[in-house]
This record gives sequence, structure tokens and C-alpha cells, in this order.
Amino acid sequence: MLSVSNITVEFGGFTLFSDISFLINKGDRIGLVGKNGAGKSTMLKIIAGVQKPSNGSVAMQNNLAIGYLPQEMSHQSGKTVFDEAATAFDEIKNLQKRLEEINEELLMRTDYETDDYMNLIQELTDLNERFSMIDGFSVHAETEKILLGLGFKRTDFDRQTTEFSGGWRMRIELAKILLKKPDVILLDEPTNHLDIESIQWLEEFLGSYFGAVVLISHDKAFLDNITNRTIEIVNGKIYDYKANYSRFVELRQERIAVQLAEQRNQEKFIEHTEKLIDKFRAKNSKASFAQSLIKKLDRIEKVEVDDEESASIYFRFPPAPRSGKVVVEARNAAKHYGEKKIFSDVNFFIERGSKVAFVGRNGEGKSTLSKIIVGKETGEGEIIIGHNVDIGYYAQNQSDTLDGERTVLQTLDDVAVGDIRKGLRNLLGAFLFSGDDVDKKVKVLSGGEKSRLAMCKLLLHPYNLLVLDEPTNHLDMRSKDVLKNALKEYDGTLIVVSHDRDFLQGLTDKVYEFSNGKVKEYIGDVYEYLKMRKVEDFNQLELTLKEEKKKKEEASVTSIANEQNDKKQKDAELRKLQNEVSKIEKEIERLEKEIAQADNKLQNPDNYQQLVNDSAFFNTYNMLKENLSEQIKRWEDIQLQLEMQK
Repeated sequence: MLSVSNITVEFGGFTLFSDISFLINKGDRIGLVGKNGAGKSTMLKIIAGVQKPSNGSVAMQNNLAIGYLPQEMSHQSGKTVFDEAATAFDEIKNLQKRLEEINEELLMRTDYETDDYMNLIQELTDLNERFSMIDGFSVHAETEKILLGLGFKRTDFDRQTTEFSGGWRMRIELAKILLKKPDVILLDEPTNHLDIESIQWLEEFLGSYFGAVVLISHDKAFLDNITNRTIEIVNGKIYDYKANYSRFVELRQERIAVQLAEQRNQEKFIEHTEKLIDKFRAKNSKASFAQSLIKKLDRIEKVEVDDEESASIYFRFPPAPRSGKVVVEARNAAKHYGEKKIFSDVNFFIERGSKVAFVGRNGEGKSTLSKIIVGKETGEGEIIIGHNVDIGYYAQNQSDTLDGERTVLQTLDDVAVGDIRKGLRNLLGAFLFSGDDVDKKVKVLSGGEKSRLAMCKLLLHPYNLLVLDEPTNHLDMRSKDVLKNALKEYDGTLIVVSHDRDFLQGLTDKVYEFSNGKVKEYIGDVYEYLKMRKVEDFNQLELTLKEEKKKKEEASVTSIANEQNDKKQKDAELRKLQNEVSKIEKEIERLEKEIAQADNKLQNPDNYQQLVNDSAFFNTYNMLKENLSEQIKRWEDIQLQLEMQK
């Protein structure tokens, strides 16, 4: 499908990568990985045609469609959410127009044996195939499905795009890409703007996508659930593995071990050769031999160990001073912006040493409640902070609060007090700021570097309550792992807002879900929460234990007559469902026969010429298939209801 050939990128005398080549095939699910700054986003831009390489080229099949979602982009205004998403169907509109033009032209022509006529027939076939592939007959339904999957509500469809935050507008751009159904989808950190539910939906969508997918993500679970191939960019070159991320990590460790062994052997050889050179250099009879050894050493290509990813943050939080037993308590807490309710009737308490996660869809109030707890916002009801609680807060935009004109070292020196000032350089070294890096101004740092520096500031004070809002944004895989390990060892209380399932797994012991203006408590980590939610969603069991107990009590005192009435009603409902199944099965049988008849016509060469010009035939044919799919879906739904009735 697409070939990246000998790509080299150079700027300012620095080579980002050199002579990189690889293929992207249909069905590939490629995770593009590497340390921050390795060139992952640059590679996506080159494939998308947004940026030109210094050397090399990208070759692709004719009419190959590429959809590209960058980390940052300008957004379109002046339309509703639904109408903006529907602009993705320009290709369908163009296909319809061209199909009409070809059909009209074929009606007028009689040169059936010419190459020009046969080329027109081939174009018609290709366009019909593409039209069918991108499901041109179900534009409205597809738009609705994608928007709902990405977290929009039906009530959002008619709202102007300008009413939404940048993260939600990025979802609209993602929806447009998914609706266009390009041959290759390029995604740069798509999960940064999604919540857990939307991430899971996107995983399912991309997992069954007909084309190729190339994505950059620091979400390990997201990569593992989608990718079947991993391309690592490191030290200006690439390594290509037919494996998902977790398997790639294992293979990478094996590769590093081999490189280390080769490096040690080479060092021993060089050391031995240098001793020989020193030994024979001064002897006239051996001088030529010594010179040949010197030339041999000069020709040796040093073995490099790809150890960039092995450098990462290593730290632990200072011991937390002891606080009261209850650290945070919410009593009928609520938040409104004007008439809009964010959440209400929130009641909980968080005990000393607890580690809890705030999860839920974007806009449900996770960050808002975090800000209320730390005193950055006000709300209704009561948020009570316990005795001797000292709060450390990391916001999503924490890096924006840094002074761009201060250096990295000055940023910490401004807030450090006492003996800790002597160890600032060591502390910065643990956060990958070494040598001259500490003298860089904050304004020239990357997003990831700023995030690490902001996190570093938290270490300068022994807080006993940490409130972290999306702390893993802009952190690479290894840095997230080290941060997670440090938080697991932290002996204070933790509240973390995150959509990163792998980061949350095993870190927290309680989950608070924000949904529909309410906050619900789940005991366990994020995957236990997701399992419980799955049971609730798919089995439609939203009864609490009290409600189930109440039902049993009511059943025990219900009269025999009422039980018989209930049974009659249940039997009537069961018969109704069974009758509907019979009707649907007859309809499916009828549709399958009509489709089979149409298929026979298509396979008959005598009918080919006539059917090619008959757009009504193809429209009816596609409608039959769509109707069949709907009937099968109805049949499955009713069968599920019948199973639940048993």
C-alpha cells in the first residue's frame, strides 16, 4: 500500500534519523514508539505529506486515501457538531456524482469493444466497490454511531462546535477521519482527548478496521489492544517487530542484551589490539605490522547500544507527615455553572493512606471536583479537609504555570528552602535534566520536559495528600512506569484523575466514577471497576443489593394469584417475542432469496452489459443487503431477550 524509502531528516546540523525504510500493508496495526524527541510525530507528518524529508521519499498506490490526526490543529467553526462531522462525506458525494456521470455516458455510447469503453466499465466497477466499502448508503447512521462512540450525546449534535473545548473539538476531527474511512489512518496521541469509555470504543473500531492504522501513543493498554506490529525509532534508525507493545518490550530487552555482549567483546578486542600496537610500535621489524593493526582499528565500526529508553526518571516522594484519619470528606457536594449542573449530591470520605482514582467521561466534573478539593474553585455543599492535611496539586496545565523566562534550575531554586537546595542538580538529574539542560529556559522545553519539571517541583515539599490531574500526559512509557512505582511506594493519600488504564492498574484501591451528574464508588482498581461496569451495561442490571433484596422479600409475600398473573404475562411476552422471531426469520429467508437471485444475475455474462448501466438495480441490491443486516441484528436482539426471559 505505502512505502517509506530511505527517509532522512536533518536540521541545524542535527540528524533526526537517516535512511529509514519500511512498508505499510493493508491490515497493519502499527505502533510507532520511541523516546520523546526521537522523531515519531515527524515521521507521521512525512507519511501524511505535511512535511518533506531532507532525503528519501514516500510512495503509495494510486488514489490511496490517508487520514491524519495531529496532536494539535486548527478547528473549523460555523457548523453544528453533526454537520461538521458530516463534512467527512465529501468523497461519497464525489463518488455519487462520478457514478451518475459514467452511467449517463454509458447510455449514450455504442463502442462496446473499444479500450476506452472497457476502461470506463472498470472505473465504474472500482467506484462501486469503493462506494460499497465506505458504506455510502448509511451516511446518517454512521455519523451518529461514530459521534456517540466518541462520547457525544444526541443533545450535542445540534450544538455549535465553538461551544466545545479544544479536546472535544479534536474528537470531532477524529470522527471525520473515521467517517472518511481512509486506506491508512495516522493518529498522533489520540487518547489524550478521550475518556476510558471512548478509548475502549475506539479500540474496538480500529481493531476491525479494513485499512491500515499507524499510531503514536503512550497508553500501553491501548497499544496492546490494537497493534500487531511495533516500529521503534531510536538513535536515528528503526527496528521493526511483528508484535504488540508488551511483546516488543521483551524482544527489545533481548536485542539490548545481544548488543551489550557484542560491545563487551569488541571492547576486549580493541584493548587487546591496542596492547599489541604499543608492544610492536617501537620495533622496526614490527612497525608495519603495528601500522596494519592501527588501520584495522580505524575501520572498526563501534557497536552502539540502543539505551536511550533505559534512561528515565527514578525518584521517590518524601515521607508524608501524618494527617488525620479522614483526609477529605464530601457532604452533598455539588457544582453548577449557571443553570448547567456538573454534579450534585456527592457524598464520600477518603481515609489516610487511601489511593483513589477519579474516572468518567470528559466534562463530568473530575477535574472540577479536584480543583474544589485543593481550593482552586468553589462549589455547593461541603468539602471538608482533614486535620494537618497538606495538599500537593498537579493540574493538567501545570506546565503552563511555569515562568518561561526562568531556567530549569532557577524554577526549582525559587521554591526550594533549606538543605534541599544543595541537592537540586541531583534531583534534576533524576528527571533527565543533566549538564547544560539545567540552564535552558523553560520556554524552549518540550511539553514532556515541562511536565517533568512541574512534577519535580512537587518533590520539594513533603505533602501528605497528592491530587494529580492527568499526570501522565506528555510522559513516555518508562517515565510513566517509574512515576507509578513511586506513587505505589508513597505513604500519603493519593487522588488521581486519569484515563490511562495501565497506569491506574494496581495503583489505586478505589474508583469514583463520574457519570450523569452523580459520583459512584467502586472498590478495587480500574480493571475491576471496568468488569463491574461491563456487567451493568451489558446485562442492564442497575439494581442495587438493597433493591434485589427488596424484590425477594416482595416475592415471598406475593399471593399465588399474583404469581399466576405474572406467569401469564411473562408467557404472553414470551409468545410475542417468539412470534416476532418467526416473522423475522421469514423476512430473512425472503431477503436471502432475492439477494441470491440478484447474485445469479450478476454472475450471468449475458446480463452483465444491461446491469452495468442499471443503477436502480445496484441501489436495490445494496438496500436488500442493508435490510438483511438490520433484520439479522433484530433477530439477535430478540434472541438475547428470549435468553433473559428463561
